[in-house]
Amino acid sequence: MRALVISGGGSKGAFAGGVAQYLMQELHHTYDLFLGTSTGSLLISHLALQKIDKIKQVYTSVNQDSIFSNCPFTIQKKYGVNTIGIDHWNVLKNFYKGAKTFGESHNLHELIKNTLTREEFNDLKQGPMEIIVTVSNLSMNQVEYKNINDYDYEEFCEWIWISCNYTPFMSLVRKNGCEYADGGLGNMVPIEEAIKRGATGVDVIVLQTEVSHLNRLPSRNPFSLMTTMFEFMLDRIEHQNIRIGKYVANHNDAIINFYYTPTVLTTNSLIFDQEKMTAWWESGFNFAKFKNTELNQIKPEVE
Repeated sequence: MRALVISGGGSKGAFAGGVAQYLMQELHHTYDLFLGTSTGSLLISHLALQKIDKIKQVYTSVNQDSIFSNCPFTIQKKYGVNTIGIDHWNVLKNFYKGAKTFGESHNLHELIKNTLTREEFNDLKQGPMEIIVTVSNLSMNQVEYKNINDYDYEEFCEWIWISCNYTPFMSLVRKNGCEYADGGLGNMVPIEEAIKRGATGVDVIVLQTEVSHLNRLPSRNPFSLMTTMFEFMLDRIEHQNIRIGKYVANHNDAIINFYYTPTVLTTNSLIFDQEKMTAWWESGFNFAKFKNTELNQIKPEVE
C-alpha cells in the first residue's frame, strides 16, 4: 500500500503541487492513500482525481482576497522582503462582530466548494482510494483524521477548510460542540497515521528545508512577532512528527521517501503571491525531477 503525505505550509503548497505532479505524471506513482494537513488537504482530492492542471491553476492564481473574507493584516515590501502590519480597522470590525479571531477565511471555504464539485467528490467516494484530512480539535485537545468515506459533500468540504484555518489569523470553527482549527497545530506531517493505516511505502512532501537555513529579521510589530512565534512552534511540531514517523516506519518495515524544499521559500506562508506561487510550483516539479535523476544515477558497484 502506497501513500502520499503532504505537510502544512500555506502558500508553499504550490511547491508540493509541483513535486506531486512529477511523481504522478512522470514517475507514474499511484497511491492508495492521500493524507494531507492544511494546504496539503487542499491538494490531495484533486491529486487523487488526477486533475493536476486544475489544482495548479488554482494555486497559481489565488491572492489574499481568494482566502480571506476579512484579512487582519496589511502587506508591505521593505528591502525586498514582504512584511506584515496590523489592519486595525479589519481586526476591530471582526471583534465588533463577536469573532474570536483577528481575521476570517470564509472566502477559502467558498473557493474549496467552487473547486471541488459534487461529481468529483462522488467519484472519489466511490473509488478505492482513501482521502484523509487532518484537523485539530482544540476542545478535546486531540488531532482527528477525517476520511472522505465518512462524510457527505458539504461536511467534507468544511473539514478541508477547517484543516487550513491558521488561527488566530483565520476562522475558528465550532462543529459538533467542539472548536476546530488548522491540523498543523497538532500534526504537520502525518506520516505515523499513514503507516498506521497500512502504508508500506510513503512519499512525504515537507514544506520546509531539511536543515534550518533561516535567520529571521527582527519583529516589527505584534502581528509580525506572533507569526514568527507560530512558525517557530510549527517547525518544532514538524520535526517531532518526522522523527516519530521515521521511528514508526522502522518498526513496520515501511519505506519513506522525503521531499523537502531545497531553499527557504518564504518566512510568511500567509502571503499569497501569484507570481511566487507559480515559480514555486515549477521549482517543486524541477526539484523532484533532479532528485530522482540523481538517485537513478547512483548504481551499485560491480566487482
